[in-house]
This record gives sequence, structure tokens and C-alpha cells, in this order.
Amino acid sequence: MRGNDLLVPARESPDASVTIGELLQRAANVVDRVDARWILQSVLNTDAAFLIAHAEQLLSTDQVAHFRQMLARRIAGEPVAYLTGERGFYDLVFEVTPDVLIPRPETELLVEMALSKIPSDRKCNVLDLGTGSGAIAITLARHRASTCVTAVDFSPGAMAVARRNARMHAVKNVVFIEADWFSSFTSEKFDVIVANPPYVAAGDPHLEEGDLRFEPLTALVAQDNGLDCIRTIIAQAPSYLEPSGWLMLEHGYDQADVCRELLAKAGFTHLFTRPDIAGTDRVTGGQYE
Repeated sequence: MRGNDLLVPARESPDASVTIGELLQRAANVVDRVDARWILQSVLNTDAAFLIAHAEQLLSTDQVAHFRQMLARRIAGEPVAYLTGERGFYDLVFEVTPDVLIPRPETELLVEMALSKIPSDRKCNVLDLGTGSGAIAITLARHRASTCVTAVDFSPGAMAVARRNARMHAVKNVVFIEADWFSSFTSEKFDVIVANPPYVAAGDPHLEEGDLRFEPLTALVAQDNGLDCIRTIIAQAPSYLEPSGWLMLEHGYDQADVCRELLAKAGFTHLFTRPDIAGTDRVTGGQYE
């Protein structure tokens, strides 16, 4: 039986009236409840509170048909964020497309660590390498209004998404540059550099699972067992950091020790590694004296 067939009980026409609550309950038989809710919110252009408050509201035939189409794509594995075109991150919602990675909760740790090093009472220059959707850069800019954030990505598609997200959130203190890591800079210096670079090794079996199957490989995969981009950033960052500036990177579950070793060899001190919400080492950084 196809997933969509489960939305229609036996002896009931597919066109029969159905309420918000009934449709969500049936959809939970074939996809995660949270996924079903996000999809229906997108179909109805509303929020979770509306779905709860109007659980008895009848849906139109067109609305149910649209929901079924999106549900079928989710059952086939397509990420909910690409279906709905958005994903919540930290305290904001961002547009996402297949041109960018889907912002994930574990990356919020990188934002938290960066905010702890960015003063709220004075101007500070921050660089976000590999900005993708702009989620990190825009969140930092929103929480540190006097900070100037420079967001870099080599993908034209990603930069277009990031710029739209900045406009959507009315953020004026972010500058977007289409470039490969530090290639567009000469004498610029930053107080804090953050990066969520590609760190998955080519051939990693996780690339064939879940949402990763649909996300851009160039934003996921790095050579040298996933360490190529991390090595490049750590090696070049000292030339672009102010005295006592900080560099912090998101990395893979088994890369914290290597990151600390690379940072130490590059002259960084006050090294740290912090686990994400799942308890996995996720962000490593240091200060360049």
C-alpha cells in the first residue's frame, strides 16, 4: 500500500472532507509527526499554533491534494526543509533550497560559541566562511547589531539564498562575498572567524542516508578523509585575525583531536572543544595570540 493510501480509510472516498487533526493523525502513520505538521503548515501557510487551535477545521479538496503530493515526496525521502522551502535555526526561520545545506540544531552551538566571544557593546568584525543559507552570519548579525559580519561562499546559488534571507530579516550589517575561503581578502582582519566547512569524507556511507542524499555534495564532502577544508582554513586564518582573535569550526564526530592539533601547530592557544546537543564533539576553536 502506498503511503498516500493510508490517508484514506477503507470505504471512504479520497475526496471526502477531512479535518486538520484527522489528516495529521493519518499522516503520522507514514511519516514523522513533526514532518507532517511542517508540511501542512506550508500547505496552509500558517503556524503550529493555528493547527492546534483549528484541529476541527475542514480542509478543501485542493488543500488535501497538495498535502498528499508533498507527503509522497517526503515518503520518497526528500527533505522536509526543501519541500517547505524553510527551516528554523536558532531563533529565526530561513529560506532553504537544494543550493544550500539544511541548517541543523547542532550548528547552533557554533553560533552560541561565537556570540560568547563577540562583545555586544562595541564594533567587531566577524567572518563566516562557507555561509550557505546565511543562517550563521545573519543570526550573529541580528544578535550583535554593532558587529559587521562578512559572509563568504563560492556558490552563486547559495549566495542568492543568503542575500534573500538577509533581506527577509532586514539585516543590514552583513556583507556577502562570492569567493573561495580567504581568496578575496588582502589586508582585512577579523576579531572572530567561524566556519562550518565540508567535513564528510568521500565515500562515507552516511552520504547515502536521509537528507544528505539530497543536499549539495560540495557543501558536505572534503578530501583528505574530510579534513582538507579544515586544514586550509586553520592554516590561513592567522593572516586574517586581529591580535587575540578567535577561530572556531564545526567538524565531524571524530575530528576534534585533529582540529586541536592543527590549531596548536598554527599558533592558536586557549583551545576548546564543545559537544552538541547529542553529546558529540562538534565545535573546536582557539585564540590566536
